[in-house]
Parts: sequence; C-alpha cells; structure tokens
Amino acid sequence: MTEGLLDVAVAAAQAAGEFLVASRPASLRVATKSTPTDVVTQMDTAAERLIGERLRQAGPNDAILGEEGQDDGAAASSGRSKVRWIVDPIDGTVNYLYALPQWAVSIAAEVDGVIEVGAVLDPSKGELFTAVRGGGARLNGEPIAVSGCDELSLALIGTGFGYDAGRRARQSQVLTGVLPIVRDIRRLGAASLDLCALACGRLDGYYERGLNLWDYAAAGLIATEAGARVGGLNGRPASGELFIAATPAVFDPLHALLADLQADRD
Repeated sequence: MTEGLLDVAVAAAQAAGEFLVASRPASLRVATKSTPTDVVTQMDTAAERLIGERLRQAGPNDAILGEEGQDDGAAASSGRSKVRWIVDPIDGTVNYLYALPQWAVSIAAEVDGVIEVGAVLDPSKGELFTAVRGGGARLNGEPIAVSGCDELSLALIGTGFGYDAGRRARQSQVLTGVLPIVRDIRRLGAASLDLCALACGRLDGYYERGLNLWDYAAAGLIATEAGARVGGLNGRPASGELFIAATPAVFDPLHALLADLQADRD
C-alpha cells in the first residue's frame, strides 16, 4: 500500500511543481495570514487545488489537510478511508515571492495516524526527496544518509523564525546562545528543505519553534529514514512547540543546549 501512496504523492508533487514554475506570473497577488509577514499568493492556493484534485482522483475517500485550507478554512477535508494527506503546496512562500530558488512542494501520507510516506520536491534544483517508513530515504531515487558529524562544535545547524515579532525577538535570543557553540547557522527559509538537507548531509542539525504539521510531516519522515534523530524537548515528540533533528551524535548536545536556552518558550 505504501509504495502506491508514494507514487501518488510524487505524481501530485511533480504536477504542482511544474505548474508553479511554468505558470508563475511576473506579478504575484499577495495576501497575509497570521501577520503582515505571513504571506500567501494566488499560486499557493492554485497549487493546493491542483494537488487536491490529483489526490482525490487516486483516493476519493481520503482526507486532506492543506496549509491553505483545502475545502473549509479549518484546513481539513473529511475523509472516510484510513489515509490522510498532509500538503504544503509551497513551503517557502516568501522565497517563491522573491524568486529565490529555495522552496518546495511537500506531500505526506498518514495512515491510521502514522506518517508512512513523504515526498518533498525542490523544483528549482530538480531534486525529489522521498521516504517510505522502514524503507530508507532517497534523493532522485538514490539512497541518502545523514552526515557523520559527531561534535556539536563542528555542526552546521539550520533554523527558522516565526512571523510574530515577539516570537522572533525570543528566537533571536536563542540564536545568540546557539551560534557561538556550533560551526555556523543557516536560515534558508523552507523547513522541509532544511530537513531534507539534514537527510542528505548538507546540514548536521536543525531546530525550530512554531512549525505546523504540513511543514514537517513529509520531511520529518525523510530525515528519520536517513538516520536522523528527531524529537522535541525532554522526551516529547517533535512538534510546533519545538522541532529538533540532528545526526545521532549531535542530537543530545543540541537538545541539551536548546533546553538550557528554553527554546520552547516565547
């Protein structure tokens, strides 16, 4: 079943990616969501509709959770099967808005409450990251794995910032505590691609507060299947409260540092 779900996810992501590249207008209409810096364009909603149509063709009774709302503004359409699709039509909308080549289409399939399949497409670079639970992670069909980094001081760490000004101020405080301890920090603007970068050894760790499920559902599985440790603080699961992912040897010291810095608090 899971391989079939992966095929559906990949086909839908590729269709959306082709649309987003080929049909991007010279001028995008921009609306805002939670704050003036939290933007959505007509291409986000159009791509989500396209993905939804593809997924419903494959599984008419499946549920769909999409960042831009899908059917009902609560971002969920009800389904009668055991499958729920979790969709981010453009992860990195601000990058897409500014024509920066760091955005992705992310689609995950959840079966009975467990993420079983993930596909993250980076159309700008022609890179497709995929994973099936228990089957490893791949980049363009080739197996990938996390780096061998085993020291926090030598780790390149990715992170991101929220849209609320107060949260950003707090995150900047955490960042000043992390930066002197690690090799360096990267803030690239798309959580799914940060996690995929970890999965293929381009980053050694990643943390962020304030993610939504569609930001990490697919890429979190990809990172896990590539050998990353993924979690929250103090044994809690990775979530919007705090998402931590790293190579096995870097995870514990990164976790300890973030716990000391109270990175899960605004």
